[in-house]
Amino acid sequence: MAHASCSDEQIVDAMVALAGAAKSHRIIVTGADAYDVYLDLLRRGFSRAVTTVTCRIPCGQHDVALVAGQHSIDALELLLARIIPYLTTHARVAVWIDTQEPRPGGKIRSLLERLGFRVEAGARCRKGFVLSARRRELDGFAQAA
Repeated sequence: MAHASCSDEQIVDAMVALAGAAKSHRIIVTGADAYDVYLDLLRRGFSRAVTTVTCRIPCGQHDVALVAGQHSIDALELLLARIIPYLTTHARVAVWIDTQEPRPGGKIRSLLERLGFRVEAGARCRKGFVLSARRRELDGFAQAA
């Protein structure tokens, strides 16, 4: 994705839009394509973007998380569980779903809800689709865990 095609740019556009990411937000990116998305965000002026590799201290400071790349449902669960400690109590997450599994949307919706998020929107892209979710109140998250 370093030489992003139109469809790759559309995926990043969809992730940013659905997550409601602003240039003032602290954004953390994870997943197989995290570095490419991170570089794309920097090119777009999102100077507060990091990856889980460049930000090693998970202390609830990020407003937005973007999960990018092709992953199984199990791998997505691990990525999402790993990124939760980096997020503020009002954070939003956008997950790019580029999986070979048939109709994974319901599974991912359940996964996000189990991890303390409420799915708010989705968009279909040429290479899968993007779901966005908002973190529920901290009390709801504690009950889900």
